[in-house]
Amino acid sequence: MKKICLGIFLLLAVNAYTQQTIAIRCGSLLDVRSGNFTKSVTILIRDNKVVQIGANLKGDTTIDLTGYYVLPGLIDCHTHVLLQGDITSEDYDVQVLKESIPYRTIRAVKSCTQSLMNGFTTIRDLGTEGAGFADVDLKKAINKGEMEGPRMLVSTLAINTTGHYPIKKSDYAWEINLPKGLQEITGADEGRRAVRSQIEHGADWIKIYADRGYYKLDNGNYRALPNFTTEEINAIGDETIRSRKRLAAHAMTRDGIIAAINAGARTIEHGSGMDDECMQLMAAKNVFWCPTIFVNEYVAEGRAKMGSPINKYFSASMPNIFKKAIKAGVKLAYGTDIGGYAWNLPQAKDFEYFVQWGLSPIEAIRTATTTAAELLDMEGKIGEIKEGAFADIIAVKINPLENIKSLQQVSWVMKDGKVFKHL
Repeated sequence: MKKICLGIFLLLAVNAYTQQTIAIRCGSLLDVRSGNFTKSVTILIRDNKVVQIGANLKGDTTIDLTGYYVLPGLIDCHTHVLLQGDITSEDYDVQVLKESIPYRTIRAVKSCTQSLMNGFTTIRDLGTEGAGFADVDLKKAINKGEMEGPRMLVSTLAINTTGHYPIKKSDYAWEINLPKGLQEITGADEGRRAVRSQIEHGADWIKIYADRGYYKLDNGNYRALPNFTTEEINAIGDETIRSRKRLAAHAMTRDGIIAAINAGARTIEHGSGMDDECMQLMAAKNVFWCPTIFVNEYVAEGRAKMGSPINKYFSASMPNIFKKAIKAGVKLAYGTDIGGYAWNLPQAKDFEYFVQWGLSPIEAIRTATTTAAELLDMEGKIGEIKEGAFADIIAVKINPLENIKSLQQVSWVMKDGKVFKHL
């Protein structure tokens, strides 16, 4: 009997410990769906979830954010934590050829921490670029509390067809068996095998590179070379969907975009040269667009000096393409391609372009909150502060609805109910 009573006592003691609550007193709390701030409100956190929102709530501990604007943790739907910026092909080759995967993973630990400090509490990392399945290890380490970082959804190797992605053998001695920045396939069966292998190793998403060799026509439109045969890309899409996973497609022009959408892609990455038909098809099929604007600006000048001006052409066209896509009803999800540019530069930079090109600040914020959560099939769990959602919360000093640049200076960060960046 004594043993039973002792067991009940210990169970109650453990339960009492896990039920500790945190009360966050907010000066202004943003409801991203309505676009309104509520003043002088308290968020009550238990474990890693929001349990109540109201006035004058009490917790076991209290965090004072009364002088701040409080909003959900941001979501970046296109990152590369295992890259550190690559303007030129030489920059890329140095990382893949001269840095070991363990060394790149060590650098990626810093990238993950930086992303979290930037206020991005969830990221979708779209390809390790020659670093194997290191993104799965990083995700595991974060989930186990062995390192700091955002919640990660990973795509491991990414997929392209043979000979159509760096590192190019023709740039080096042909006798050397060089590593690749992704997994190459030839034929539909190899495409299916690649999908299955990547999922087996821990991929949450499958990523493909759908086109290459971009060029501008005299009429201002853009075209490219498709990377896959119809059979190959459809096999990859079919295998991904049959495995209950999602497909992300790097695609710049209609030559990659339309083929990827028809194969079942959930997102189009970049889309810098899309046309009206692409936009209409994306809107009709509820396909999301991650435009990754700043990274294109970052690489454009350097690549032009190396003889490839296409990124400068894309930059000149993007404002009009962006406005037309939004008008057509294309769903916009925030994605930066950071890692393609240096991690010490602002991860929230793309918000500026969104607002300059016609979105209101709250519409821009929704791309990295509610819309991004929808893209990741995590609605109600991330991207908003509501009862039952994960306690992913950030605070800024300046009202982001008045100055969107304030999201580049996040003062305080909580992820999963734990504070990682203190005031």
